[in-house]
Amino acid sequence: MKTNRFDKYFKANRKLWNAYTPVNERSKTYDLEAFRKGKSSLNSIEIEELGEVKGKTLLHLQCHLGQDTLSWARMGAQVTGVDFSEKAVELAQSLARELSIDARFIHCNVYDLPEVLEDKFDIVFTSYGALCWLPDLTQWIRVISHFLNDHGTFYMVEFHPILGMFDDAGRFKYQYFAASEQIREKVKKGCYSNPEAVFDTDSYEWTHSLADTINALLQFGFTIEFVHEFPFCVYGDRPFLKKGKDGLWHHRNKNIKIPMMFSIKAKKH
Repeated sequence: MKTNRFDKYFKANRKLWNAYTPVNERSKTYDLEAFRKGKSSLNSIEIEELGEVKGKTLLHLQCHLGQDTLSWARMGAQVTGVDFSEKAVELAQSLARELSIDARFIHCNVYDLPEVLEDKFDIVFTSYGALCWLPDLTQWIRVISHFLNDHGTFYMVEFHPILGMFDDAGRFKYQYFAASEQIREKVKKGCYSNPEAVFDTDSYEWTHSLADTINALLQFGFTIEFVHEFPFCVYGDRPFLKKGKDGLWHHRNKNIKIPMMFSIKAKKH
C-alpha cells in the first residue's frame, strides 16, 4: 500500500501514541505492576473464543505496550507484536527482557509490514481500539491474509462501531457509516487511561461499519466462523457506563442495550 496520502495522519497519530505510552505505562488501566506479577492482560472473551494457542505462531497487529502479546506467550504461543509507536515497542521489548518472555516486537506501520517481515503465522490477532486508526480496511485484510498460513486463523475483538457514535457524555456525535474524510480531533487534555494527562497534538480516526469489516474478510476469501456482538464493554472509559456485579461495564440506563463490542473469527482458505 502506498501510504503517501495518509502519511501526515499516521505521523500525527504516532506522535499521539508516543505521548500516550508513558501515561499508559503508569496507569491503573494497564496495571503493569500486576502484569509483572503474572496477571494476564487478556479478557475471558478472547481467551475462550480464540482457543488453544500453545505451540502456535501468533502475529499481534497494533500491539501497543505488548501486554496481550506477552500474555499469549505465557500461554505457549510463539509471538510477534507489531506497532507503529516506537515508544510502545521499546517498552514492550523492555518488558519481554525483564520478564524473560520469548517474544519479538517490530516497530512498523501495519500496512508496511510485508516489506520488513517474511514469516507466516498460524494466528493473526488484534483487539480493542485498532480499527479506528486504519484508513483502509481492504488493505488491512490483505496484510492479514498475506501473513496467515493456509487454514490459519484470524481473530479480532473490538469496540462496536455503534459505541463509537457517542461522545463522552453519551450523546450522538459521529456517524455510523464511513465518512468521506477522516475525523480530526485536537487532543489537549485527558485520555482513556488518565483524564488528567496533558497533551498537545492532533488525532485522525476513521469510521468503519461492522459490514465493512465482514465484507473485507469475504473479499479475500476468508470463511467466517462467527460474528458475536456484546451488550457490554470490558473497559469503562465512558461516563455513561457503569460497572456491574459481573465485572463488565453496562449502560447506566438498564433499559438501554446496544452492542458495545464485537468479535470475529475467520479461517483463511
